[in-house]
Amino acid sequence: MTTAFPKGFLWGGATAANQIEGAWNVDGKGPSTADMVTGGTFETPRHYTATLQADTYYPSHQASDFYHHWREDLKLLHEMGYNTYRMSIAWTRIFPNGDDEEPNQAGLDFYRQIFEQCRDYGIEPIVTISHYETPYHLTQKYHGWLDRRVIDFYVKYCKTIFLAYKDLVHYWLTFNEINILIMMGGYVGAGLPLKDGESMFGGEMTDATRQDCFQALHHQFLASAKAVQLAHRINPDNWVGCMIAGSLSYPLTPAPADVLLNQQEMAMNNWFCGDVQVRGAYPYFAKHYFDEHHIHLQTEPEDTAILKAGKVDFYSFSYYSSNARTADPAKAESAGNMTFGAKNPYLKYSEWGWSTDATGLRVYLNDVYGRYGVPVMVVENGLGARDELTAEGQINDDYRIAYLKEHIEAMHAAIDDGVDLIGYTPWGCIDLVSAGTGQMEKRYGFIYVNRNDQQQGDFKRIPKKSFYWYRQVIASNGANLNPDVLQKLI
Repeated sequence: MTTAFPKGFLWGGATAANQIEGAWNVDGKGPSTADMVTGGTFETPRHYTATLQADTYYPSHQASDFYHHWREDLKLLHEMGYNTYRMSIAWTRIFPNGDDEEPNQAGLDFYRQIFEQCRDYGIEPIVTISHYETPYHLTQKYHGWLDRRVIDFYVKYCKTIFLAYKDLVHYWLTFNEINILIMMGGYVGAGLPLKDGESMFGGEMTDATRQDCFQALHHQFLASAKAVQLAHRINPDNWVGCMIAGSLSYPLTPAPADVLLNQQEMAMNNWFCGDVQVRGAYPYFAKHYFDEHHIHLQTEPEDTAILKAGKVDFYSFSYYSSNARTADPAKAESAGNMTFGAKNPYLKYSEWGWSTDATGLRVYLNDVYGRYGVPVMVVENGLGARDELTAEGQINDDYRIAYLKEHIEAMHAAIDDGVDLIGYTPWGCIDLVSAGTGQMEKRYGFIYVNRNDQQQGDFKRIPKKSFYWYRQVIASNGANLNPDVLQKLI
């Protein structure tokens, strides 16, 4: 391979407000759906509580306390050489209830400080507008995104932040992993109500729950399309992208039934949302799926035109691992990153059920770019592991370095294939709580945060071995980063 990463390639990392900020009720912030979910483990699912319970751990309430450490954290990102940082704005810091008349000035000021510091460091923010934290008031009063009125609340929120940060932020993502509604139910992604004590992912998907999820998803599609148009009107330099949970899967065997099932799963899990947001219309296979599952969307005559006019500028996605699909019900399933599938005998798996498949990233990049032909970003990718602090105060996370090296090589190969890949922001550049399990001990970051699942620790930041490795990778990009260079960095 001879192609270098392109000039101006965006190198950085990614976090989410509800997983890193903490200060969940400070300076006027209202509760979000994430604030009502307990901690958990791989074996014990996180669950929703209708009211906050005493002596119960809610990971988002303190998280990594970025709210009080952001200056230190941005300085560390700058030291790593970042030229971009993907983060999210907490909707309830700006509008505490979601449907408020006026924004919360303290929330606007908080993010302005962050974006101004990013500017001074030469770091381009990539801002996720809604990242798994619908205002809880909207869940209680409107049943979340099931109510079409929430579109207008979201657009008002977008207008507020687009204007407030007009000259500071130019990359926006409308909804984090919007396709999670198709795969895992509606509370996490759309604030659809749950029963008190229920798993945050709800129960088994039925036609009734699918109806609600797809109706909420339709409203989010419209909201996203309106946000794209609004962002372009406010500042023509704005770029707005979709964000998809990259759910790559393979047929477990060459059996035609496995191949067909995998094709159908790939279509629904990946292309359904991508087609609406990039192409501006529902895909051809939507009608058959809706008929099969008795889904009847409530729409308005103008919806088709809104979706067509609000196509995104680029496609961004998360990628951690791949799955395998089989029509044989006797095959065991392995859970990983909120997805399910048969275990692939050619891959290795972590204790959380995730496979490591860097080649799959290259496959997915080629599939996405071949289908849509728009610029692509990998905005989440990483390895969750139990990092150990040595007696000398070091974290030797060679396993993370090896994982990231393989995936950077895969991205390099995809660029060589012809994919227009413009950015890479591996997940959890600073240790944060896991969305799936709520654990701090499932760590992703280049920067260790001294905090554990027992709510012990002083939040001290400690760069890991991978911190220094990634700094070299970014620095080497100016010298035509290639696999030979990467090999020397380990």
